[in-house]
Amino acid sequence: MTTITQDTVPMMPRAATAGDYIQLLKPRIMGLVVFTALAGLIAAQGVSGIAMNPVMAAIAILAVALGSGAAGAINMWYDADIDAVMTRTSTRPIPAGIIPRDEALSMGLIMSFVSVLLMWLASTVLAAVLLAVSIAYYGWFYTMVLKRRTAQNIVIGGAAGAFPPVIGWAAVTGTTPLDAWILFAIIFFWTPPHFWALSLVAHKEYEKAGVPMLPVTNGTKRTRLEIFIYSLVLLPIALAPVATGLGGWLYAVAASGLGLAFAVLCFRIWRSNVGDDLSDPQARKRALGLFAFSILYLFVLFAVLLVEHAFGLHFEVGVF
Repeated sequence: MTTITQDTVPMMPRAATAGDYIQLLKPRIMGLVVFTALAGLIAAQGVSGIAMNPVMAAIAILAVALGSGAAGAINMWYDADIDAVMTRTSTRPIPAGIIPRDEALSMGLIMSFVSVLLMWLASTVLAAVLLAVSIAYYGWFYTMVLKRRTAQNIVIGGAAGAFPPVIGWAAVTGTTPLDAWILFAIIFFWTPPHFWALSLVAHKEYEKAGVPMLPVTNGTKRTRLEIFIYSLVLLPIALAPVATGLGGWLYAVAASGLGLAFAVLCFRIWRSNVGDDLSDPQARKRALGLFAFSILYLFVLFAVLLVEHAFGLHFEVGVF
């Protein structure tokens, strides 16, 4: 006679909670997406002189949040097999068996439709089209085409996360001038060093899952060099708003100081052995430190732009 103990009873997945569904939306990414879209929207009002109705502006930002969450849910639906292999992502709701894959896909598709519809009703057709493109870019082009096929997945796919300030700008003016695309370029060139800093300490996980991240295909030494090169390219691009008048004195100081600090940190990563020995706690700490600083860098840049235009603190440098 077999004695049934707690160890012999198979563990059943627990019931899904609201927190599990929120996790499907990738809330950390959503927060940065919403913030950069809001900064673009506020800056557009400051530059153009067009005052968007506050209620419509709030709905437009809500639409961006829903669109970001929709893309995240679609990404988790498609990448469930990869997530199940990687330790860092194995506890996500789908690989953990808490939320069915088809439910996540349905959620993503419905949210995509609702977000684009809300944007169209609250602002402009162009903003709605750009939101639809950004959802498709991340949910389909990056997730289904790039991620598993090329080491440049993060570089090319970075455009998905760079659209929000352009969408915010288009929501106000119905146009996408040079200033909007400069904000796009800042996020686009920020994304590779930001994400590769994390991949330096997670490349064995990506290798196990068959994802061709740069450290897997080209090695950690090449990745560290690329991180430093991108930080140098980013430095003048981040100062471009000063040249066009979009950014004032406060922005010039923030972009200069943070840009130099970011480049120095990336230089130290380049000259180190980070990623070579994954058991080295100091190397891991240095890589994760760069990852964390990169988030602070982008947040402060867009926060200063928002503050300058929202509170009348925009004073042009006037030397260009």
